[in-house]
Amino acid sequence: MQVEIITIGDEILIGQIVDTNAAWMSAELNKVGFEVVQITSVHDDEKQITESLQQALTRADVVLFTGGIGPTNDDITKLTLSKYFQANLVFDEAVFANIENLLHHRRRAMNELTRSQAMVPDKATIIQNPLGTAPITWFDENDKVVVSMPGVPYEMKRAMTEEIIPKLQKRFQSQTVIHKSILVTGYPESALALKIADWEKMLPDRIRLAYLPQYNIVRLRLSVVGTDKSLLEKAINHQVDLLEEILGKAIIAKEDIPIEQLIAQYLILKNKTVATAESCTGGHIAHLITSVPGSSAYYKGTVVAYSNDVKVKLLQVDGEIIRKHGAVSQEVVEEMAKGVLRSMNTDYAIATSGIAGPDGGSIDKPVGTTWISVVTKDTCVTKKFHFSYDRKLNIERATQTALLMLLKLLR
Repeated sequence: MQVEIITIGDEILIGQIVDTNAAWMSAELNKVGFEVVQITSVHDDEKQITESLQQALTRADVVLFTGGIGPTNDDITKLTLSKYFQANLVFDEAVFANIENLLHHRRRAMNELTRSQAMVPDKATIIQNPLGTAPITWFDENDKVVVSMPGVPYEMKRAMTEEIIPKLQKRFQSQTVIHKSILVTGYPESALALKIADWEKMLPDRIRLAYLPQYNIVRLRLSVVGTDKSLLEKAINHQVDLLEEILGKAIIAKEDIPIEQLIAQYLILKNKTVATAESCTGGHIAHLITSVPGSSAYYKGTVVAYSNDVKVKLLQVDGEIIRKHGAVSQEVVEEMAKGVLRSMNTDYAIATSGIAGPDGGSIDKPVGTTWISVVTKDTCVTKKFHFSYDRKLNIERATQTALLMLLKLLR
């Protein structure tokens, strides 16, 4: 069964907000075996909405709309769909009662625009929305289903998980979709493709392979569709075993998992702790580590030593070393790492010092120059990198690289 998602709203097309709804919906639909064939974003415009719907129905069995069903004049999805399906808007007592209940709990008064949300197409099945005033409308005509739901993410997610996906599963027979992700480091995408070329050629026709590169990591995704879940899983796992024989320790995970979560698993397993001393990354490493629930079990804290004064006073970096070698140097970053390791009494420590940009660079140390050190009481691994001229990229790449260096020591 094929699905198309249409997101409505001028705010998406002018870049005011990012459309996270479609990505989330695609992932959830894929889990239950429904294939998303296209995602489209359109203006709050009757002609564009109608044309998008007409085109979508030529290639999909189900069209899911999000957005454009609020009470204001610029939200025209309900009127447009009513016109398309030649439906009349009628007052729905159940929807109105739901709106009254919501407003009562929110201590807000009913007004004319809010009341208009209870006007619904008479040719649609109406699904109540307990989290908002706009109901979900479900049109079923000529073996095609068209659903319109709110664009507010938490309202949409509740509608999808509690109402729409279960109804679609009853309405259409879905297949089982199995995805398996393998995270590989140490190979650029092209080099990895050459390394596993023979294995890839021998993949069964029904198993699809995708390369999904990010900085320093390539995610390989194996996908297979069928009816027998156990056989599909067996086929995928066999290919992963063959791949592991080729790549060995270059495989850092056999699931789609953030690097900070993978590090958490190793630290907890080994009962070890870590701290960070950050200059150019400005606390970004600490942010990712602490984004994992339960990180207090292994993460002691950070010192964001942006100034040399802080490096000297809090991390015990020798001021003479800074004067001689500069803050962005192997000598200083190693002293930073050892200083935070001592002060926080941890098993591991990470330190970064670099020139994030866009200014501050020199001929000898251009923007993007970054030193990273990962230490234990007995080990010190320090490397110099040249990232980019973009500040945001430099911070992200330094963070990712630092975490991978820690992971290598942990493994």
